[in-house]
Amino acid sequence: MDRWAFPVKNTNTAASGAVALLSKANLIHGRPHSLKTWKIGVFGIRASIPCFSLPAACSLTIKAMAKKNDDHDSSSSEFPQLDMNTGWREFRARLYRNYEQVEKTESDAHDQSGTSYGSKPLGKKWAHPLSVPENGCVLVATEKLDGVRTFERTVVLLLRSGTRHPLYGPFGLIINRPLHNNMNQMKPSSRELATIFADCSLLFGGPLEASLFLSRGEKTPKIPGFEEVFPGLFFGARESWDIAGDLVKIGELKSEDFKFFVGYAGWEMEQLLEEIESEYWYVAACSRDLIFGDTSDASSERLWVEILQEMGGHYSDLSRRPRKDM
Repeated sequence: MDRWAFPVKNTNTAASGAVALLSKANLIHGRPHSLKTWKIGVFGIRASIPCFSLPAACSLTIKAMAKKNDDHDSSSSEFPQLDMNTGWREFRARLYRNYEQVEKTESDAHDQSGTSYGSKPLGKKWAHPLSVPENGCVLVATEKLDGVRTFERTVVLLLRSGTRHPLYGPFGLIINRPLHNNMNQMKPSSRELATIFADCSLLFGGPLEASLFLSRGEKTPKIPGFEEVFPGLFFGARESWDIAGDLVKIGELKSEDFKFFVGYAGWEMEQLLEEIESEYWYVAACSRDLIFGDTSDASSERLWVEILQEMGGHYSDLSRRPRKDM
């Protein structure tokens, strides 16, 4: 096994909440050193917490273990310190990116000497595969959906990964089907709202009837009608348009921080899991900059291609294939 050590510095008193993102049971009460192992995608994660509680001065060491392709002894590499305030999704993406880099380097050089690998900058646009859906992940249509007009080469942002209850299944928005209409198509409740959001993107969100919006913001707004997808990205329904307009008027948000959608996509839990297992969808995590990028491009495939290329490997190969004739 390969083990990479990530010393994570907690810089505020809310650090214990950040650690909860890694594991709900990451502290073993009554022991000065808690050790917890769990799995995230292809990784086994071990967290060692050398204290009973986690004040701001305490550090958390995380080790990622990836299976090697041979039976040689494991090699170790120290990565730069990561601040948990950068966010769990970014931390996981960086972990995945460096895992790929180590595997590629070892494959190219056949290096078995325990070389230390540096951490590559993640950048604002990133994507990597996930094994199961989660809130804020994207579903990327595979070639099996070529010819299915509604979902062909689409990217669906999963707003909620859902439960097995039939009333609370997974649902999301197609985020790469721009409509060549303006906000008047959405019939806003006032002329003022139509003016405030006149230049906002309007997209086809899916075959089910509803009017939703996405909003980005650095702060987490504790505002009724704004639900968090993940930190920095929120969604709401038509009932919250007036609140959204007020936030723009007082300068809390800008009009370009919003995208509006006609319709949405929804599944029952088992239905979506079966479609993923049958490879109609690839599941991925990607950065907010990819999700909220420019959708004014006449080619709705651009985001689909970009995410697959960021995912790398055979996903990147798929992005260059022509459509299947159906």
